[in-house]
Amino acid sequence: MKNQYDAIVVGSGPNGLAAAITLQQNGLHTLLLEGSDSIGGGMRTKELTLPGFKHDVCSAIHPMGIASPFFQSLALDQYGLEWIYPEIAAAHPLLNGSSGLLFNDFETTKQYLGKDAQVYSQLISTVKDHWQTIGKDSLGPLRFPSAAVPFIKFGLNAIQPASWTAKKFKTEEGRALWAGMAAHGIQPLNNMTTSAIAIVLMGLANRYGWPIPKGGSQSIADALANYYTSIGGEIKKEFWLNDMHDLPKHKLLFLNLTPHQIIKIKGLELGKSYTRQLKRYKQGMGVFKIDFSLSDPTPFKNKLLQKAGTIHIGNTYEEIARNELLTSKGKHVAKPFVLFSQPSLFDKTRAPEGKHVGWAYCHVPNGSLVDMSERIENQIERYAPGFRDTIIDKHSFNTLELESYNPNYIGGDINGGIMDLSQLYTRPTFRFTPYRTSLKNVYICSSATPPGAGVHGMSGFHAAKVALKDHYNISI
Repeated sequence: MKNQYDAIVVGSGPNGLAAAITLQQNGLHTLLLEGSDSIGGGMRTKELTLPGFKHDVCSAIHPMGIASPFFQSLALDQYGLEWIYPEIAAAHPLLNGSSGLLFNDFETTKQYLGKDAQVYSQLISTVKDHWQTIGKDSLGPLRFPSAAVPFIKFGLNAIQPASWTAKKFKTEEGRALWAGMAAHGIQPLNNMTTSAIAIVLMGLANRYGWPIPKGGSQSIADALANYYTSIGGEIKKEFWLNDMHDLPKHKLLFLNLTPHQIIKIKGLELGKSYTRQLKRYKQGMGVFKIDFSLSDPTPFKNKLLQKAGTIHIGNTYEEIARNELLTSKGKHVAKPFVLFSQPSLFDKTRAPEGKHVGWAYCHVPNGSLVDMSERIENQIERYAPGFRDTIIDKHSFNTLELESYNPNYIGGDINGGIMDLSQLYTRPTFRFTPYRTSLKNVYICSSATPPGAGVHGMSGFHAAKVALKDHYNISI
């Protein structure tokens, strides 16, 4: 490291990389610090089981990555990123043998939804058709939208609990598919705004698809880092920020960290009132995750599921809603909602020839130490009898192991704080510009700021944008 920088960014997840790139693009001399021996945060890919089996440690499928206005502004394909598009974005099997299917194509999705085609179209069309404006207006701090009509039309549906919107669906398949989409929000489906995540994810599937990065999620991190260093940015790994006095001289500091971590940094003299607000920040449910090395494709009863990048396992809307609510109250349910993916079906670089990798997690109470392996495997077996026979090896993370691997995942909370109505835009504090802290030269750029969780880089981009205006009068 050099002795002095215009800006230092702590944390090399998607938001840290986005902040560093934006600052470097605008003429600042920047340094990106990472505590681990590899960059990427939630975008890392490791051989967690056996040699040659490449597992995504957290995120595997990336609808927000391909749809991110910030990522779209970079020619990441020129820096090593290649997207792979499964024919079916997501599938949701039911015990009665049917499945809810979300295709990349809007008309095909409606065809398979049958009686629910009309309500699906009413909910999804606005995002599908107007994402370029809705994305820019919603993936950031709360401001008056640039395109008011589509944003308001989207917002009137998005603000509703998924439990309300589910009543509009006439078929069990449609309701189940809706439940799985809304459950990505990692909170009870009767919470306000839980319809938003379902609408956005389904709309993006029909506009862009839900792609898989070739080689694993690390490919996204590596492409961003390659671009960043190509424009003069510097990266220092294996540097944990515990004390401000350990940093080189700098004018601006950006923290891709959660409030829980920020208040522990020695020498960071935040105001008392601001610190109290950070201490009140709420975490959400955690996740328990398993990575599988597999001998064969997962033997789903419905073979269409092998064309889907993501499988939602949880049976009916009612079963998912009940179990997510119980989990949010601290219970460990017997049949948790499981997200499952088998990227090697679409990307042969992920496993030795003829073999496969599987990726699965379920939601658990924050900080849980309960081993959910058997329950997750039981859920998969319900729809793919013989799945256990395909397991060669496996590796699991409980919530605290996930936090140890990535300290931003407090208690296993991969969303960086619950994204309920009270913290959707007022995260981490109730401020008109939440990226600013009580110190004029320190900014927060993690998923604990709007728009929250996801591999999109927009929190980092907006934090950098605010700082450039504050200190350099640069508007972007």
